[in-house]
Amino acid sequence: MSTAASAAAAPPRGAFYRFWRAMKQLFHEAIGAVFGVLALAWFNAAFRAWNRDVALWLIGVAVFVALLFVFFAVTSFRRARRL
Repeated sequence: MSTAASAAAAPPRGAFYRFWRAMKQLFHEAIGAVFGVLALAWFNAAFRAWNRDVALWLIGVAVFVALLFVFFAVTSFRRARRL
């Protein structure tokens, strides 16, 4: 079945559906931005700890958490784009 035929067979979506979809997309984009800012804060903390000769495992933990937040930010933005 072609995509044009399946799109024509789909029932029309109402205004509430479009509103709800926009709110979900906005939510995912906002959460992605929050995770991005938190990742920057953790990278900043790791950099400051590195300059102050803190234990290497503490720097590693800060970098790991920052990379985890970057992963969450990217996946959240990708999910918002998929909606």
